[in-house]
Amino acid sequence: MLTHTASILPLSASAVLALSCNASALEVIKLESSSKDMTPIVRKAIFDAQDPELKIVLAPGTYRFLPDYAFQKTCTITNHSNGLKNIIFPFQGLKSIEIEGNGAELVFHGQVLPFLFEDCQKVTARGFSIDWDIPFIFQGEVVAVNEKEGWRDIKPHTEGFGWELHRGKVLFPGVDGFNYEILGSTLAFDPETRRVSHGALDMESDPQRVEKRPGGILRFHEQLRQYPAVGSVLTSKGDRAHDRYAPAVHVKESSNIHLEDVTVHHALGMGYLMERSQDIVMSGCSVVLKDDTQRLISSTADATHFANCKGDILIENCRFENMLDDGTNVHGTYVTIDEVLDERSVRIKLEHFEQTGFRFAGEGDEVWFIKSPSPKRGRVNEVISSQPINDRFSILHFKDPLPPEITAGDILENKTWNPTFTMRGCTIRNHRARNIVLKSPLKTVIEDNDFSSMMSSVFFRGETFFWFESGSVNDVTIRNNRFNYCAYSGMEHAVLNITPRLGAAFDQEEVYDSNIRFENNTIHTFDSRIVWADRVDGLVIKDNTIVRTDDAEPLYLDRALFDFKNCRNIEITGNSYDGEVSKDIQADDSSRKSLKVEGNTGF
Repeated sequence: MLTHTASILPLSASAVLALSCNASALEVIKLESSSKDMTPIVRKAIFDAQDPELKIVLAPGTYRFLPDYAFQKTCTITNHSNGLKNIIFPFQGLKSIEIEGNGAELVFHGQVLPFLFEDCQKVTARGFSIDWDIPFIFQGEVVAVNEKEGWRDIKPHTEGFGWELHRGKVLFPGVDGFNYEILGSTLAFDPETRRVSHGALDMESDPQRVEKRPGGILRFHEQLRQYPAVGSVLTSKGDRAHDRYAPAVHVKESSNIHLEDVTVHHALGMGYLMERSQDIVMSGCSVVLKDDTQRLISSTADATHFANCKGDILIENCRFENMLDDGTNVHGTYVTIDEVLDERSVRIKLEHFEQTGFRFAGEGDEVWFIKSPSPKRGRVNEVISSQPINDRFSILHFKDPLPPEITAGDILENKTWNPTFTMRGCTIRNHRARNIVLKSPLKTVIEDNDFSSMMSSVFFRGETFFWFESGSVNDVTIRNNRFNYCAYSGMEHAVLNITPRLGAAFDQEEVYDSNIRFENNTIHTFDSRIVWADRVDGLVIKDNTIVRTDDAEPLYLDRALFDFKNCRNIEITGNSYDGEVSKDIQADDSSRKSLKVEGNTGF
């Protein structure tokens, strides 16, 4: 097939120069930057393309995108709000899509999903940044607090932010008629360190009234369980029903993904979401604030998220900062059996409100049956067809008869869609929540990273309680990492925290995770908890260097360094500890039976 190379100038949607033909099976679209709205130009270029192998070349410069003429599609986006989305770069059903950014700065406006890669066989993107002209955040300096009377005075940041005071309520971001009706998720930050304030708690803020005070001050009348310190900066991201419009980059049911030197400065949800995709490399990518910005929030949810992916995932030399959720979360999905229909068929239910529309399994997928009260993965069966009923219920037909003991309320987990996962050379810090959340049963390696976390740094929590994110891990190595200033939330956490959360139908004492190695790491901590583990079989804590610092006030000084419950085969060997110890090891009777402690110094 003859293909075209088009140089597209931002004068009009039809400004096309230098059409040429060549023998290469690749269609190239060249774009030049402009202060005008680039959305209709990009849309026309993509939809006029004839070849299933497409390359976009961006000239250096700043590109601006409005939602008015965006491609619209009703999308189901896991861990976000479903619905009609404005998509600026819609890539669907392509054999290959490549984006050469050349340092281009892409600035978006309003409710948009910048990049959708769906059903693409190969995706390559490099060398550009993503930002918003007006962030979907309200933030301001705390200038006075009166806990007795229940108010706080805030001087809102105005430059580059959108908000208004209307009938005693703060409405933001004030973009194209959209506002959050309440402040919603609110968190205090330290303006000097640009990270979450020490000991801060998440708040859901909905003041009774807000009044205007002299000097551009707003007084918020609201009783809080924790009042922010004067001088701190409060950030709000709106109500939970609307605060995750879409990720900056959404990859869905695609393969061979390579993202290099792509930077997200802001996102109306996650930075990068990979959903039911395979073989992914992220190299030198970032979710970070600009150096010269007054903003304190990058993405309003996770920096990266991998839901029901498979193949090999590599996250290398990346930096994730100032997002309002985890650095990365790698997980599958649990569904419940709504009804056993016959000996080979079940109706299943997606449980979490942000899973609706998610494709749990397809033809050829292998599925584990999990019979309560045991959380162990049971018999495997192959799906021969999946029949959606609506966005929450589906019917699965299996190749072989179902286990006879399976009943409504039991759990299914997709065995096929799990990845091997490697993270190395990354920095994750200055954000809400955990650095990494790990839930793949396949080989996972976390090495040579720099971590600093508000909550637990490394978190294991398969759960059938709220999020219904599977599942238990079987082979994890965490080595040669540097942990500095972790678990500084007002809620209790640990550097390494293993804590499954299963519903009432499950045995709360049976082991869940297994074979985790925590070796040769360096930990500088102001507090006591290092490892806090529940229901794990096979945990090696070996040759780690732990230094107690005095750079922050301890929050839970009386807790044990190592705390085990319902565990088996725990080994603590060759570690060194420098500093005061209130309590070194705490273990219940079941954990003590196979606990090995030897060759440690300082505790």
